[in-house]
Amino acid sequence: MPRVKRYDLLAPSLRTLKAARPIARWQVMTLAVVTGLIGAFALVGRVDRLYSSGIFYVYLLLLLLLYFLPQRLYGTTIEMLEGKVLRVVEEMEKILIADDLEFSEAAFFQVKENLQAARHELRQQIDLAHRRWR
Repeated sequence: MPRVKRYDLLAPSLRTLKAARPIARWQVMTLAVVTGLIGAFALVGRVDRLYSSGIFYVYLLLLLLLYFLPQRLYGTTIEMLEGKVLRVVEEMEKILIADDLEFSEAAFFQVKENLQAARHELRQQIDLAHRRWR
């Protein structure tokens, strides 16, 4: 995205677009499990059995809550990425229609067709992702 924002024609309209946070749920869960295992090995022999089982149940509850935490709070979802790409495609269409790129007629229609196909596909993917939760 930073590379796309550097283009003179796209920079003004994409200035507010934030960079993606490539953090997946499995990465967060792996970090939580590894942290819990290190904590469990550190507590072995230092606390009594009742206290350690209480800590274990709280830890499992926290893992369950972390699993159901919406991904948009700690990372960028696929739908958010598709929305950002859709915004870039729509801005490119505006620039193409304004004839700022000075394409030949054949290239103009080829690019226009490709951008329309990309916009249609992205809108369909976003719509399908939202229908899944309705």
